[in-house]
Amino acid sequence: MNLNIVVFGLSITSSWGNGHATTYRALLKALAQRGHRVTFLERDVPWYRAHRDLPDPSYCRVDLYSELKEVSSRFAKIVSDADLVILGSYVPDGAIIADSITTNAKGVTAFYDIDTPVTLAGLECGKAEYITAPLIPRFDLYLSFTGGPVLEVIETAYGSPRARPLYCSVDPDLHKPVPATTKWRLGYLGTHSDDREQKLEDLLVAPAKQLPQEQFVVAGSSYPEATVWPGNVERIEHVPPEAHSSFYCRQRYTLNITRANMVKAGFSPSVRLFEAAAAGVPIITDRWAGIESIFKPDEEILIADLSEHVVNILTALPEDRRRAIAAAARKRVLADHTADRRARQLEEYYQEVLTRNLVRVRNRASREGLRVDAAV
Repeated sequence: MNLNIVVFGLSITSSWGNGHATTYRALLKALAQRGHRVTFLERDVPWYRAHRDLPDPSYCRVDLYSELKEVSSRFAKIVSDADLVILGSYVPDGAIIADSITTNAKGVTAFYDIDTPVTLAGLECGKAEYITAPLIPRFDLYLSFTGGPVLEVIETAYGSPRARPLYCSVDPDLHKPVPATTKWRLGYLGTHSDDREQKLEDLLVAPAKQLPQEQFVVAGSSYPEATVWPGNVERIEHVPPEAHSSFYCRQRYTLNITRANMVKAGFSPSVRLFEAAAAGVPIITDRWAGIESIFKPDEEILIADLSEHVVNILTALPEDRRRAIAAAARKRVLADHTADRRARQLEEYYQEVLTRNLVRVRNRASREGLRVDAAV
């Protein structure tokens, strides 16, 4: 099965303040390695244009467009001819593009929601600009960053014919242990958001204050310039994806903090979890429902609710246990959360749609007394 796949996504060419880039890069590379032909269509916007770190991926064709009208004028044929057309979340004018895709595509269509809890919260109050509730049933697949009970909500409340989990993943060629000198006792990588600010204070800044002899780091864009960091907390504005493994490997532990909507929904693992685990670095995370379906607490990951929990881990956890937790998490990621695994899942979902459509055609042909091959 060699598919012609078209993806409308937020950005694959720039990872600047854009967590989607890592997910798209890993998945599309894996799809190409499995023999599929992929075209990625991306809106050319100034903030990504100024920070492009992968302008021409080797594993897919990238076409940039400046205005919405170009989507129909330039890409109508490739959308119509594609075996699978995917629209990602947060694409500018996504709702208009969704209408066009589901009207004109002849192949399977999918909405890939890398922000499911945010999307559902927006739909509830009518503020999801990149998708609308009436459009959801028109897609053959709703591929969700979030698993668990939310999938049933998407099907029952919003009418999706098939809501399926498609978590983010890692590229083992990029995310792996690398030689590095340990520099920080604990580090965090993530773009600033108001709903993570208190947890960052509790789970990193407060421990840094309690352990002034140790070094900490916070990396990511958009933090307020007025923020006053403790003297032993280093700030890094941006870590490019190709440097993530070396960044993690300079930490004894890395911290994961989950967005509020994702905590509420549960079953929403961040790509940073998988990256750090693949790099062989033990993870301390905040608590959220469904984490045990991703990593086994206390065996593959450590959960902290308070600064005291973090300090205890940093100062009292035996070294052999620290290493064992890291090794177990890496083993789990390589078994369950690689980009190749996600590509195979996507193929399975695609085949599921085709099989269901074929059954529908056969049933209709039987009712009408037609030959099945003629109906097809």
